[in-house]
Amino acid sequence: MALAAIGTVLMVVSAGTYRAEGLLARVGGNGCLRWRPGLAYQWARPPGSVLDVRLGTSGWSYTEWEGPFYPKGEKKKLSFYSRSFDTVEIDSSFYAYPSTGMVLGAAKSTADGFVFSAKIPRQITHEKELDLSMGVKDDLYRFLHVMRPLAERAKLGPLLIQLPPGFSYARGAANLKRFLGVLPPDVMFAVEFRNKSWLDKGDAVDLLRSHNVALATVDEPLLPPDTTTTADFAFLRWHGRGSRPWYNYRYGADELSGWKEKVEAIATKAKRVYGYFNNHFHGFAVESSLRMMEVLGSATDEQRRLRAEVTRRIDASTRPRQATLA
Repeated sequence: MALAAIGTVLMVVSAGTYRAEGLLARVGGNGCLRWRPGLAYQWARPPGSVLDVRLGTSGWSYTEWEGPFYPKGEKKKLSFYSRSFDTVEIDSSFYAYPSTGMVLGAAKSTADGFVFSAKIPRQITHEKELDLSMGVKDDLYRFLHVMRPLAERAKLGPLLIQLPPGFSYARGAANLKRFLGVLPPDVMFAVEFRNKSWLDKGDAVDLLRSHNVALATVDEPLLPPDTTTTADFAFLRWHGRGSRPWYNYRYGADELSGWKEKVEAIATKAKRVYGYFNNHFHGFAVESSLRMMEVLGSATDEQRRLRAEVTRRIDASTRPRQATLA
């Protein structure tokens, strides 16, 4: 049985084992070949073209968003979410492989043009640390098989390879190099480093570029954001700057305005930018994403009205309650 994942054919070799066949460069929207293995280049946006930045949140099924964003008791949260955003990052796939039914349901409950990014399972990144000798290639293609309903509907965005904090350059460079060598080139991947030893490693940047894999630009408390572009698309994540945990953080308007030049500079070097806010406590991620759209000038009138309403609701729900005399 042959399985299609974007332009790549996944062949079922045996139960739970997959092999990539026919990995050909695909034709992009501008009529040019997107990428071919071994061909590294930096894409440049044609002068005068419109910047393409898609913004959303990391996850959508938070009960605590009922009130600030969702109506109380809302059951079809993804469908509701997709009325205001055109992309989301699937965070739960990091913890466990999603079921085929879940992925199919997500594909069916969103409109054409909606795009899902997703974190690849921690079994691959954290437990096996990209070690091919531990079967991570089969694990990866099993995951791509599960994500097939999104790929078939052109709804599959970048897949995030989020590496553990202990995955240092000295410890993991060889594994990363070998792992990138088995990635299907017609699927977009991004890498998020969480160890400072990867900072300013030119050979790591060159390695990502040679495979058209994006270096994730991340806002978090421990490492500075690296805005280097290594692929023909870009991937941004805002974790927040809280303490225990980072994600309980509300970005101020001035903070997000400070990101305007960074995002626009990245967007001039990429066909499309995917950006996700992970500060999900209290509905902050919804507010931050919508406010970032305002900062970039891409928000619609409805999105501006929604952001103002979400801000009002968050203010009301997080305002310290005043004591009253009985």
